[in-house]
Amino acid sequence: MTTRSCPCGLPEAYEKCCGRFHSGAAAAPTAEALMRSRYSAFVRQDAGYLLRTWHPRTRPARVDFDPGMRWTGLEVLDTADGSAFHSTGTVTFRASYRGGSLHERSRFERVDGAWVYVDGDFLE
Repeated sequence: MTTRSCPCGLPEAYEKCCGRFHSGAAAAPTAEALMRSRYSAFVRQDAGYLLRTWHPRTRPARVDFDPGMRWTGLEVLDTADGSAFHSTGTVTFRASYRGGSLHERSRFERVDGAWVYVDGDFLE
């Protein structure tokens, strides 16, 4: 990843990739795009975006970041549904951090037309 590339792993510059979702200039068009933008929000510690894109029934009161956590990469392993033609979707991914990785299958739904994160299962 270069200093200009997006933390989500796609080759676009942050501003043209997840940055436009974070700023509110655009909405993530797919569940995968939302998951990638949420990963980038964790990297950038953007609690406001994470809360705005969390399903109201599962959203926490706040997001606390671990000051020692350093995210180092994202690998999307599988997607199911989650396109413009679906109302739900799942994305399985591995997010690496200094010292380990997080493997999760996340569930997403549309609320008022926008994709939101519902919850996820940690995988081995």
